[in-house]
Amino acid sequence: MFLKKTPGPRTAILPDGSILSLADLPDPQTRWVASRKAAVVDAVQYVLLAREEAIRRYGLTEEEFDAWASAFRRHGRNALKITQLQRFRQP
Repeated sequence: MFLKKTPGPRTAILPDGSILSLADLPDPQTRWVASRKAAVVDAVQYVLLAREEAIRRYGLTEEEFDAWASAFRRHGRNALKITQLQRFRQP
């Protein structure tokens, strides 16, 4: 088995002790659920993936990614659920 060489680390250890690797990231043609959004935000936060690379890979806008990161940082994974949109993102 051959691994594609990528710049930077291939795994990150999250504060809860779990390990996030590049293989754990969702497919670019995926249906977005809170856990997949959180995985992308964690990958960027723990330098597993560059912010620009995440935006390009998943076809996100900068505002969309920043909204995910901000909601996740302030309120946790539940804030990324579309059913909780109004509850967590009111001004």
